[in-house]
Amino acid sequence: MSLKKINTVLATALVLFILWFGTEFILSPETTAPGFGLPSWPSGDGDGFLIVKGIRDVVLALVLGILLVTGHRRALGWVLLVEALAAYGDMATVLAHHGSVATALGVHCLTATLMVANGLLIMRETRKVAAAPATPAPQPA
Repeated sequence: MSLKKINTVLATALVLFILWFGTEFILSPETTAPGFGLPSWPSGDGDGFLIVKGIRDVVLALVLGILLVTGHRRALGWVLLVEALAAYGDMATVLAHHGSVATALGVHCLTATLMVANGLLIMRETRKVAAAPATPAPQPA
């Protein structure tokens, strides 16, 4: 299997996972929230922040999906690297608020690390294309 195919399969899986997780936070934050890893349910109107998290995840997934579908592979690599910061941020949030270490590492850190790995592999895949010199236009005689 080619590097491009492996990268495409991994990127597609990441897009679908992030899209699914974000949609779950929008549609049923009360049942999805425990899977995030924080130790307690938000009080008062705090559940609205869970929906905000879901919207963020859906948007992150859609950006990746659009780059994947339109074939902008080098941009996809860069965006995967940058968007991994959101998942690392989720991990840091869970750890900072005395949440589940297993969830912080097993969900958020793993997701972020897979995004970084996929982004780097896509950058490697597209390196030759980006480094190739442009062919000069023929000069009129």
